[in-house]
Amino acid sequence: GDKDEIPQPPLADGPNETKQLVEDEENDEALPPSVIMTIKGAGGATVEKTNEPKQPPVAAASSSNTPKVTSTTKKVPKVAAADPTQGIPTKQIYESGHMNEEIDINQICPNKGDKLKLLILITSAQTHAEARLSIRQTWGHYGTRRDVSTAFILGRTTNATVSEALTQENMIYGDLIRGHFIDSYNNLTLKTLSSLEWVDQNCPKVKYILKTDDDMFINVPKLLQFLDAHAKDKRVIYGRLAKKWKPIRNKKSKYYISTGQFGATVFPPFTTGPAYVMTGDIVHELYESSLEQLYLKLEDVFTTGIVAQKLGVKRVHDNMFLNRRIAFNPCNIRKAISVHMIKPNEQFDLWKKLLDQTTKCK
Repeated sequence: GDKDEIPQPPLADGPNETKQLVEDEENDEALPPSVIMTIKGAGGATVEKTNEPKQPPVAAASSSNTPKVTSTTKKVPKVAAADPTQGIPTKQIYESGHMNEEIDINQICPNKGDKLKLLILITSAQTHAEARLSIRQTWGHYGTRRDVSTAFILGRTTNATVSEALTQENMIYGDLIRGHFIDSYNNLTLKTLSSLEWVDQNCPKVKYILKTDDDMFINVPKLLQFLDAHAKDKRVIYGRLAKKWKPIRNKKSKYYISTGQFGATVFPPFTTGPAYVMTGDIVHELYESSLEQLYLKLEDVFTTGIVAQKLGVKRVHDNMFLNRRIAFNPCNIRKAISVHMIKPNEQFDLWKKLLDQTTKCK
């Protein structure tokens, strides 16, 4: 019922707001302090924007670690910048395509997914090799079933060393879907778009897609049970529904949204980013429609709120999508579909508790 849906946390302008706004995707630790967001300008020139909000003077000490990352890209005069805060169509920023030569598409999605019930796409930061490994060794193991597949979604990097390491990782596991967009916090929406594009092109017959993150624990058997119970549903997204959330207009905020990007005072209901499931029948139109929409870096609001609403796609709340951290006891874990904020080494503990037959739960 409605009472279970998550209210928006109180807004704050202080350093605390990030903690309060759990709706958002990857933690900042996922990225180096100043990851570059590249925007394709009208003339094809790329412009740098760092993903650091302008810090108040107090935080000046931290700025010493900013320049390290930026040295890899050419400085381009600011003139050519397309400013995403002014509201630009997503298709002007999104670089489509994937490095499919690195993967065996048939391993992830045989026959366009006609026998695949569930494709789990895990958004992952490039440097999170340990998180990916711990997922492969735990709940990602369900990907060995013929009706379930798991893959990680990553973007492009300007760092040759990192890129080479990912190519090596892909030679071993073949489960990294690497898009052409630049991987950064501000580009999380492009990451979801990249997932949709990949599914649309390579796995259009899959029944369900779970979009989740590499700091999540997913109870796959519980999810499959849930999907069986909803087998007749069409054109729907399931997850943890957030209702009546308001855009933050404070320019200092990591979650700042200008009126040019989104004019209304309240976001449409959306499912929170850490984990949501969609039926395969909406992937194509979700992808196409996203490209026409004004860009918003809040991935979940954009995809499952604004675009889904426009297409008349239902969003359905279920309490089993916890999308937060909980006490690690076997009965808790077994009741949940998704648990958030899991460190790589904790995956093993949760996995063991999920499989542990000795504990009986009510």
